[in-house]
Amino acid sequence: MVDSYDDSLDGEKSKSQVKRELHALVDLGERLTTLKPDLRAKLPLTDAMRRALDEAPKHTANIARKRHLQFIGKLMRDQDTDAILVLLDQLDASTRQYNERFHGLERWRDRLIAGDDGVLEKFVVDYPDADRQQLRSLIRQAQHELAHNKPPASSRKIFKYIRELDETQRGLR
Repeated sequence: MVDSYDDSLDGEKSKSQVKRELHALVDLGERLTTLKPDLRAKLPLTDAMRRALDEAPKHTANIARKRHLQFIGKLMRDQDTDAILVLLDQLDASTRQYNERFHGLERWRDRLIAGDDGVLEKFVVDYPDADRQQLRSLIRQAQHELAHNKPPASSRKIFKYIRELDETQRGLR
């Protein structure tokens, strides 16, 4: 009986799989062209890649843009794509990681407003750069607004402050 399965191909990628991976690198490079320069500076990129990303907006003609994106995709082969994807997933509102982080911050806000000084102390342990006095003041204002059925302006300020602390701690700012 002849075995038609060739064991020598185990572990090798098919031509289609290689093409899919290369297209994924081009797509990732295209996502990088839309990032603001200050966020791009935080990514572990080579100098050639930084130059290529800086030149991307100059290419406005369709074929020139496509050719430049292909070049960026070629340069992406030498980059640490895992580290880049981690940062992009934290910034992209459509990803699960972003949503989990966002909901975690909302839970912190709700616990701070409903809780006591123990919750504030736990928060300060997790976020040592937090200004306790400012946070206490915002919490008191939010509790007052909640008790008097006023719009939650202070609650929004608390969330914004917590989000800024979190982004600073994660290196996104």
